[in-house]
Amino acid sequence: MRPFPRRTYRSLGQAWADVKDVVQRRALLRSTMRGGLSPQFRERLMLAVTAVNECRYCAYFHLKVADAIGLSASEARSLLDRRFDDCPTEELTALLYAQHWAASDAQPDSTMRARLIEAYGSEQADRIELTLRLIRIGNLLGNTFDAILYAVSAGRLGQPQPKGVVHHGDCT
Repeated sequence: MRPFPRRTYRSLGQAWADVKDVVQRRALLRSTMRGGLSPQFRERLMLAVTAVNECRYCAYFHLKVADAIGLSASEARSLLDRRFDDCPTEELTALLYAQHWAASDAQPDSTMRARLIEAYGSEQADRIELTLRLIRIGNLLGNTFDAILYAVSAGRLGQPQPKGVVHHGDCT
C-alpha cells in the first residue's frame, strides 16, 4: 500500500497548537467574521488553501458556501484548480500568500509575509492568517480522517479523487 498522499496532522500536539492559536485570538476571530474580511474574500482564501491541502470534505462544503454568498461556480472551481482568473485584483496578493502558506505547512517565508503586510497592513494580515489557520484545521482534520480510513481499509477507502475531480454535486 502506498503512503497516504495528502497533508495530515502528524500528532495531536500539532492539531492542538492550531486550535489553541485560534482560541487565543478569538477576539480577532469575532471581528474577522463580523466584517473584518468580507465573506467572499474569506471564502476565496479558504478555497485557495483547500486547493493546496486537497481536503475533499472542505472542497464540498466551501463550494456550497461560495454559492450561498454569491461567488460564481466557475470562480469557486477555478480557485480549487489554483487559478485566480476571476478573482478581484486587490485580493491576488492574499490569495498567492494563502497558497504559499498552505504549501509551506503554515511556515511562510518571511518575505512573503512582509509582502502581505505591505499590501494589507498588519491587522488585516493577521485576519487573513487567522482565516488560513481556520481552514487548515478543517483541511487537516478531514485529511487525517481519510488517512485513518485509508489505513484501516488497506487503501480502499479515503483515497483522494483524481486531480481536478471534486465530488460536490451540483453547486449551482
